[in-house]
Amino acid sequence: MFASQSLDRLLSRLGLRSTAQRAWAMYDWANSAMVTVVITAVYPVFFASFAAAGLSNESATLRHSVATTLALAIVALLAPFLGAVADHAPVKKRLLGGFLGLGVVAVGSMYFISRGQWLFASLLFVMANIGANGSFVFYDSLLPHVADRDEIDAVSAGGYAFGYLGGGIVLGLCLLVITSPSLVGLPAGEAISPSDSSLPVRLSLVFVALWWAVFSIPLFRRVSEPDISRLHSGAVEVIRASATEFARTARALGRHKDAFRMLVAFLIYNDGIGTIIRMAAIYGAERGIPSEAIIGSILIVQFVGVPFAFLFGALAKRISAKRAILLGLTVYAGIAVLGYYMSTALHFLILAFLVGTVQGGTQALSRSLFASMIPRESSGRFFGLFAVFEKFAGILGPAIFAAMIVVTGSSRGAILSVIAFFVVGGALLAMVDVEAGRRSAADQTKMT
Repeated sequence: MFASQSLDRLLSRLGLRSTAQRAWAMYDWANSAMVTVVITAVYPVFFASFAAAGLSNESATLRHSVATTLALAIVALLAPFLGAVADHAPVKKRLLGGFLGLGVVAVGSMYFISRGQWLFASLLFVMANIGANGSFVFYDSLLPHVADRDEIDAVSAGGYAFGYLGGGIVLGLCLLVITSPSLVGLPAGEAISPSDSSLPVRLSLVFVALWWAVFSIPLFRRVSEPDISRLHSGAVEVIRASATEFARTARALGRHKDAFRMLVAFLIYNDGIGTIIRMAAIYGAERGIPSEAIIGSILIVQFVGVPFAFLFGALAKRISAKRAILLGLTVYAGIAVLGYYMSTALHFLILAFLVGTVQGGTQALSRSLFASMIPRESSGRFFGLFAVFEKFAGILGPAIFAAMIVVTGSSRGAILSVIAFFVVGGALLAMVDVEAGRRSAADQTKMT
């Protein structure tokens, strides 16, 4: 009883005051297992060393970059339509569940990848990315419905902190199984077959799929489906209204100029963030960093990210969310410079620590800052556009890696190009008038 009360006080102090807010944040805990293990740490190394066996390091990186770009492009094209549908029918949670199911099945099916099956692995990776990123459209759109405007920064940061902790726990367990398979009764040693040697990783991917599915349950049980002010009956009517509403949403950005500026800035600087997240592990492998050091360093990112995500939420109250984001982008620019000179596992570890200090806070505040400048009743379609910008932001960086590999034979030079994303994106963000954006959103809400 005492422990339960202490936990309740701690979560309230961290900004997660209601049951709905905590259940919403638990989806970050759930999906971060997939983001950490599949997108960031384990799968990229597994793909380069096992699924793409027989290919050069540069060819493996190129194929991984292409798969990443394709997945994000598909979600970017779907997101605005899906967001508009969710604002015309009470289906946010249902659509979130559909994409969740796709992602869980794809990650679980990675168990069946054999040595050299890079095409099959890439297909599953694309499906897993579509599932995860598609679910984020509806997860993010629920944020304005579980948090009031004065608590939205803290709740968003709390979700990211939950995600870091959950992802860190899963990655730590996977690292234990991968590095010491005999401890859990799995085959080990020099003489085992390629299939047996890959078994710890493949079982880890199944574990990730189960974690993602099980810890998503609180959101579906405790977060209510938001009311729809313009309810339509019938699939045809919903689709027609959604298409019309998407066009209106694009035009509505003209009435929310600062929210639009925020989106453009986010499009640019988040491309830099996404590139570092998605390409760090495979770039490290190409540079000769041992896989254990790569996974261990990314594990550090997860646990460093927990306190720093909350710190950024508190920092936003003192200096504003916009200024806190700009501080994070400055650190990211320094990380890109150091990444160019990286040559040892210690260098990779230092870079991972620096990323952990800014990654969660910067992204959480970007989400909450945008949410504070849009009408609450239109959160689905506006976050559909947010997802378009977010996913297109992830396309250019991996595409640059692929282009640099083709042109130069190495991805090292692409690291320096990332700095431009932080500089230009930060400059545009500095031009956003947050208070004017919030007044514009409040005025429209009063009119509806």
